[in-house]
Amino acid sequence: MYNVLTLNKIAAVGTKRLGDNYTCGNDVQDPDAILVRSAAMHDMEFGDNLLAIARAGAGTNNIPKDKCTEQGICVFNTPGANANAVKELVLTGLLLASRKVVEGIEWAKTLKGSGDEMGKKVEKGKSQFVGPEITGKTLGVVGLGAIGILVRMLPLPSAWMLSALTPSSAKPTRQSSIPLSKSWAAMRRSWSTAITSPFTCRCFPTPRIW
Repeated sequence: MYNVLTLNKIAAVGTKRLGDNYTCGNDVQDPDAILVRSAAMHDMEFGDNLLAIARAGAGTNNIPKDKCTEQGICVFNTPGANANAVKELVLTGLLLASRKVVEGIEWAKTLKGSGDEMGKKVEKGKSQFVGPEITGKTLGVVGLGAIGILVRMLPLPSAWMLSALTPSSAKPTRQSSIPLSKSWAAMRRSWSTAITSPFTCRCFPTPRIW
């Protein structure tokens, strides 16, 4: 029997996959393994029987990797596990921004109590939230990792064109891909850009903020 300590809420659909030989929970004592999402672990003390720490996500900056190395504790992550969820949020954010959905919701709240004047106010004010349609626009995708590839394959309107940008040292994975060395020109041509890679000097020619 192995004891697994969960430092954050981990879905039961995931922990059940471990089987009957594992006991999982946030109150487990003397764990053989730890499952963590965002909890800070740098000040934690690890027992001698701790074998592994698993990060439910890509980043491991909240885990003291040097200390784990010294104690022989294996640290690993799960890159791409939430890629589909992020892809859907990219599309959601694109539509929210394009159609001014959030602004429209906030404006609608101000109509409360308008009574018989509601119809007139709606007719007069709704045009400010029209927003541009996304059909025919160009979407730039910076980074073709687990998330970027899924964004690249979104079932967008047929008139959409995508500029899929890969690191300059990598071989483009698709015919429409271009190296990051040409990223600035491509992003200027894009109506909207999804950056699905770390925004660092290592990934970009020069750091910029739009």
